[in-house]
Order: sequence, then structure tokens, then C-alpha cells
Amino acid sequence: MPEVLSHEQIHSYRETGYLVLERHLPDEVLINIRAEISRFEDEARGMTASNDRLDLEESHTPKDPRLRRIKLPHRISDVMRDLMYSDHILAPARDLAGPNLRLHTSKLNMKSAGYGAAVEWHQDYAFYPHTNDDILAIGVIIDDMESENGPLMVYPGSHKGPVYDHHVDGVFAGGFIPETVGLNSADAVELKGPAGSISIHHGRMVHGSALNTSDRSRRILFYELMAADAFPIMGSMTMWNGIEDYNERMLCGEPTLTPRLKDIPIRIPQPQPDVPISIYEIQKGLKSRAFKTIE
Repeated sequence: MPEVLSHEQIHSYRETGYLVLERHLPDEVLINIRAEISRFEDEARGMTASNDRLDLEESHTPKDPRLRRIKLPHRISDVMRDLMYSDHILAPARDLAGPNLRLHTSKLNMKSAGYGAAVEWHQDYAFYPHTNDDILAIGVIIDDMESENGPLMVYPGSHKGPVYDHHVDGVFAGGFIPETVGLNSADAVELKGPAGSISIHHGRMVHGSALNTSDRSRRILFYELMAADAFPIMGSMTMWNGIEDYNERMLCGEPTLTPRLKDIPIRIPQPQPDVPISIYEIQKGLKSRAFKTIE
């Protein structure tokens, strides 16, 4: 029996590739996450370049700190680590991907009022192909998410289709223009919801997000998870430091040495551009964009 999701919700996820669970988290969790974000914003004061903890907006200055991403927050925030291991996150993930789950990565994407950067259309699976696609991303919605502040957008059902070419001139660029592969922009859906909601999207889902043009922040904390029997394909951007380290990323259940193979399309994200490993930097290799950029 499912832990928290209804059979209707599970069926909807299988068909569309996404769910939004409104007001899923207690207010106390949001209060603590926002306090942690303030702590990292203070840390960014005086910084002149991104580092292994914080990714800075193009418009950042040492006196006016502007963050676009907190990297691997589960490693540098007890609050976000504890939430990752809680049933708020793991129970719906188990309902969709099974009892044995491993962490792929975490990140907190920040779109501050008036200048938050867009993320071009892409599929997570293009960055990290695995032996099967029981892979999903859970997004913790920290601020009320509406059309004007750049919500996550998805193409429903695209998780059942191909893995599209994310290369430009033979180099991995981490994105593509949906219309060039036959996707109709009118079919895209915004994953909106009040603060405290969570979004869930499949690893093969085509998704992106526009600039934040509002006077409100749009911050979302992502935990990307996968079934324990999904193993990275050679050339994937998945971090691999040996099986011991890989098994330390188990979130619940038991690890395995038996990959489950599924007949799904795969495209290797190689060769890589000579830039820092960040979707924002990688997508600078795109020659055309679907979303407006910061002026």
C-alpha cells in the first residue's frame, strides 16, 4: 500500500510525469530553511566569485550579494539534511520509485526578485543517464510560486519520449529548444503552488523556468533521488568515487550490486565544455534560448 500518495496520484504521475502536493510541509520547516538561506546570503558578502558552496548571480557584487544556487545544501546545512531524510521527502518518493532509494544530488535554486536567472529547457536524465529511469526530483517550494516569479515548467508526458540532443556543435550544452523537436509551447504547464508545497518530476521530464520578473523571491530546494538499482552509465555526470561512497548515499532501504536494466533511450553527455560544472555555465554554450536573459 502507498504511504502517502493516493492511487490516483500515482497513476497521474505515471501518465504525466509530475505531481504537486500543496502545503505538504509544516510551517516550522519553511521558517528554518529561510533562516539557513539568510545565513548563506551573509556568507556571500564580500565574495567576488562562486565557490564550491555558493553559486553567484551574474549581477552579484560583494556589497550586494545575490545567490542563484546553494550547492549540495544537505552537506552544509543540518536543517536541509534532516529534511532530506524525513518522511516528508522519502515517503512520496518511495511510493513512486520503490523502498530502496539513493541520493543523486541536492541543490537550492534561488531566483531573487527582479533578476533571478532562467534555466533553459532540459532533461535531468540527459546529464546523468542510468541503467533505468526510476529517477525523480522533489522540489521544496519555499516561496509562493506563481507565473510571474518564474515557476518550474514541464511538458506533461515528455518523460515517456526520447532523450533529446542537448549538444551544440558536438559539445554538451545542457539544453535545447522544445519547438525544434516538435514540442508545442502551448502544452507546457507551470508547477505553481503555495510555500510549503512540493513538486515531483520524473528524471526524463522536459522542464525549465523563466526569469523572475516579480517583486518576490522564488526559491526551491531540490532533492534528486533514484532507485538503488539504477546505476550510472559510463560518461554520465553522476559523481562516482567508488561503491563505498556510492552506498553512503543510500537514503533508505538496502543497496545492491545488481543493476536493473530497462530498455530506454540514452544519450551520453560528452564531450563536456571547459567550464565549471553548473547548469548555468554549461547552458552558456547554447546558441539560442527559449527564455529571456537578464539585461
